[in-house]
Amino acid sequence: MYKLWIANKNYSSWSLRPWILLKALNIPFEEKLCYFENGKSSYEKFKQFSPTGLVPCLIDEELIVWDSLAICEYIAEEYPQVWPVSKTARAWARSASAEMHSGFTALRQQCPMNCKHQAPLDTLSHELQSDLNRLQQLWLYGLNNYGGPWLAGDKFTAVDAFFAPVALRVNSYQLTINEAAQRWINQIVALPAMQEWFNAGVAEPEIDH
Repeated sequence: MYKLWIANKNYSSWSLRPWILLKALNIPFEEKLCYFENGKSSYEKFKQFSPTGLVPCLIDEELIVWDSLAICEYIAEEYPQVWPVSKTARAWARSASAEMHSGFTALRQQCPMNCKHQAPLDTLSHELQSDLNRLQQLWLYGLNNYGGPWLAGDKFTAVDAFFAPVALRVNSYQLTINEAAQRWINQIVALPAMQEWFNAGVAEPEIDH
């Protein structure tokens, strides 16, 4: 059985991605939760199980897979339902996931994941609005071209998992988006697995970054 190392559910958006993918697709795994160090680097602590000293990290017997995108691709080798069946939808889903993996810097910096935070931003920067515009463009393309109600078709796949932390951020910071995008957010937030993660995150103690 897979072992998935993650950090605090309140803060770790990277951990959420493979976790929600495994949970939503009912793929068996053992959760290994290791909290961030309070007020200092967690590198040495995480280095005990992760070669980069970062989370998430997947252990499959003697094999170690790190980085959220690599983990999802590795899981897909055994569980093809991780990605859409259609080649076209699959190509788009991989591209959108990779864009999320490497981009949207303003959203990450100005709206860090925090399940306990429920208040609007005082100001919305140009850079953050540009990120929101691109997110909505991406989501609408997927919803309109692959039939919905999920981003790449009628089933939850890795591309939904990759944008799951964004759904929490939009709600936490009360960001304004279009109706179709908000419907997708409402749908993913309502997933039992997402509710489990969110509630656990709210229950965790605060840490000093």
